[in-house]
Amino acid sequence: MIKIHKYSLEDKSRWDEFIMESRNGTFIFLRDYLEYHLDRYTDSSFLFTKNKRILAVIPGNIEDQSFYSHKGLTYGGFVCSNKVSVLEIIEFFQLLNSELKKENIKKVIYKPVPYIYHKYPTQEDVYLLHKLGANKVACNISSVIPLSTRLRFTTCRKRGIKKGNKFGIEISESDRYDLFWQMLNENLNRKYSAKPIHSLEEIVLLKDRFPGNIKLYLAYSEDIAIAGVVVYISSTTVKAQYISITQEGRRKGALDFLFNELINNLYSVIPFFDLGTSNGNNGFMLNTNLIFPKQGFGGRGVVYETYSYNL
Repeated sequence: MIKIHKYSLEDKSRWDEFIMESRNGTFIFLRDYLEYHLDRYTDSSFLFTKNKRILAVIPGNIEDQSFYSHKGLTYGGFVCSNKVSVLEIIEFFQLLNSELKKENIKKVIYKPVPYIYHKYPTQEDVYLLHKLGANKVACNISSVIPLSTRLRFTTCRKRGIKKGNKFGIEISESDRYDLFWQMLNENLNRKYSAKPIHSLEEIVLLKDRFPGNIKLYLAYSEDIAIAGVVVYISSTTVKAQYISITQEGRRKGALDFLFNELINNLYSVIPFFDLGTSNGNNGFMLNTNLIFPKQGFGGRGVVYETYSYNL
């Protein structure tokens, strides 16, 4: 008999162990990542067990009588062991919905893990969302490169790489998040009157907690940082979480030069390189200026979806 119970601190070690052994879990589901923003989100995560063995977990939070999986994450939903079948995942949904009703929750907002993060296929939840009559409320397109069969860069991107060579751009891994965050904040504020999702203090905290999963690469010209990328590294996918460049960096092809190094050298053996989404307004707005260079590196569409259903 499958049982459900709400996550508590005593579950931390076995939750984390399960995430690392699961077929679709990544480091952002580990408790030290989930809990860095506990001040903003009321945690309501659940474990599903049989004979005390974990079969699945779902990270979540509750806000305004809605359950999110998880509002503070790019993707979420059920994280499953290799052993569970679609019939058991049906039972997970039934148990979750029953438990949420007891807490007077009216709606579930669910963000499946995109397939590029799966170590083994895990899209049963998307099928079951359809059976539940869930509505797709957001669909953002990301530009993803399958690195074993990657396309050639376009002429425009190759031209940028040549500029980088000409100007002697140098690439290195860096801990100077302060330099990069200043560049990032200035760009986001100028273009979109926005700021990064993570504060400088938060990204440094997460980098310190996950040094093997979060890395910053900077492109330098004459010892001055002119472009940079923060990457999130999982076993199947490297994701460009933050990208920024200065005006001088654009003139010198610094970002093309940097991405060439990341894609063709540093991370060439990982299955996927995700250049990130290029949307606004839950996917209804496509930022063509943003997606154009990503497509030029050979990135093609993978969607990050969000579903909603009423209880």
